[in-house]
Amino acid sequence: MPTRRLLDRAFTGAGLFAIVLLAAILLVVLGPIFQRGTGAFIFQETVEHRRFLLERFSRGDASRLQNDLTAVHAARAPVYRLLADFEAEQERLPPTQRRQLQTELEVVRKLTSELLGPAPGAAPSTLAHNCYGQTRWDRAQVKLDRLLYRDDWIFTNGVSRLVRTPRAQLFAGTALAPLFPLLETHLSDMLRPHWTFYAGFLTDASVDAHFFGGIGPEILGTLYLTVGAMLLAIPFGVIAAIYFQEYARDGRLLSFLRSCVSTLAGVPSIVFGLFGLAFFINTLHVSHGKSVLAGALTLALLILPTIIRASEEAIRAVPRTYKEAAMALGAGRWHTILTVILPAALPGILTGVVISMGRAAGETAPIIFTAAVSFGAAPRLAEVFTHDTPALPWNIYNLCTEHQAVDEIRHVQYGMVMTLVLLVLLLNLSAILLRARMTRRIKG
Repeated sequence: MPTRRLLDRAFTGAGLFAIVLLAAILLVVLGPIFQRGTGAFIFQETVEHRRFLLERFSRGDASRLQNDLTAVHAARAPVYRLLADFEAEQERLPPTQRRQLQTELEVVRKLTSELLGPAPGAAPSTLAHNCYGQTRWDRAQVKLDRLLYRDDWIFTNGVSRLVRTPRAQLFAGTALAPLFPLLETHLSDMLRPHWTFYAGFLTDASVDAHFFGGIGPEILGTLYLTVGAMLLAIPFGVIAAIYFQEYARDGRLLSFLRSCVSTLAGVPSIVFGLFGLAFFINTLHVSHGKSVLAGALTLALLILPTIIRASEEAIRAVPRTYKEAAMALGAGRWHTILTVILPAALPGILTGVVISMGRAAGETAPIIFTAAVSFGAAPRLAEVFTHDTPALPWNIYNLCTEHQAVDEIRHVQYGMVMTLVLLVLLLNLSAILLRARMTRRIKG
């Protein structure tokens, strides 16, 4: 007895330690994601962000914005005057100094335009990020630092060293020298930042490749693909499990089919993506190109083995006395399966559905070739058979690896990751609650 009690305590302690360790790992992994992901929703917006929302989404107080714009235009006027004065002064500078400062002047103009927006009278641009200044105060601080200092890497004796040179020092003695302390001390007056909660990040469409806007189409596209995959995979998975447990006879054929299911579960997801492109799109022609339907079919094949195995185990766990009692009362095999076995196995089947749902929502490789696009609007419900869609997993990868301004939209990347994690948790929680409700109903 003492030995058994000691072993029980040891196993209990090991279980508690495993739970605490798992919670700590989740905090370490998810903590930075949620910390930086909230920056996509809660941040210090500038007058440029308020102007963008009003002009692009007709959202905001127009009269208040007009008052802000009047104030910032007055604060920015000295900046443009100093730039104009220096351009006039260039003609009087020595040729050598003029050539040296010309390159730096172009950098100052570019960074000033990115910080405050295009100068008055500048030619309009077709790109949205060239029409507005910094919409976030944190990015404005980074841009200001780049404007105030020139960074040079110097290599000496095989060692690189960063040297920061104040641009005010480069333009000392010229009409442009007062520009830099002016920006440093009065940038807040030029951008008028204040804290905001941007709920539109979840509903707005992206503008100019996620420089502005939100991730509404990506969320909707992910839901389309996930729900479509589950609607296709659940019936086929449950039917296959019923066949394996209730109809198939033990033999080589059954062993071969189960080996195929096990092998399918271990196939890399990128292979499913290539198969979906070759079979569903190029062979069956379910759509003329990428589409939500093709992506959902591919994801359904990916999660099918999990649903089959989970459903098979759930059906096997139903006591045989249930089946024997039903058939003794005159019920047929199929009627017994529908009214007795499946309801009793439903909690276990839903467990497989929960696991599969999370995987379908987070997979990237299967939808690269079959459904996902980098940018664009999500299709309407009637267009899912023919149209492609943005999706969170693919867009996260795309923004982190291929976007032209990765650092500028870092908040979008973390916001997408946090949203995807929360979306998977929400889907799983919904399935878990449904499973618990079904279990209570079955137990009476």
